[in-house]
Amino acid sequence: MSMHRTASRSRQRGLSFFGLIFVGLFAVAAFAIGGQSIPIFLEYVAAKKAIEKAKIETTVPAIRAAFDRAAAIDDINSLKGSDLEITKRGDKVVVSFKYAREIPLAGPAYLVYRFDAQTN
Repeated sequence: MSMHRTASRSRQRGLSFFGLIFVGLFAVAAFAIGGQSIPIFLEYVAAKKAIEKAKIETTVPAIRAAFDRAAAIDDINSLKGSDLEITKRGDKVVVSFKYAREIPLAGPAYLVYRFDAQTN
């Protein structure tokens, strides 16, 4: 007498071929977008540090020049010293900026990052 063992379909676990393709495409897309996004965020952090360093200057042209020097060192290409908004609140100088960066995805689709920061 021979016994046949059959595996029940409900017991099988794993990923189907189409599931594997979907997960692979998702991983590639996330890696591609992340690879383009990381330098943008690093530039934003460098710009925030640069305005913190520049705010200790006393005049508006000196603040802009200090930011431009820091931008040249830290490779900040999205902003220039002339793009900074410099105001005075009480006795404190407040330096701020706003800008946007785009990552083209496919066709007319873009991923847009909008950044703004100010000193305290």
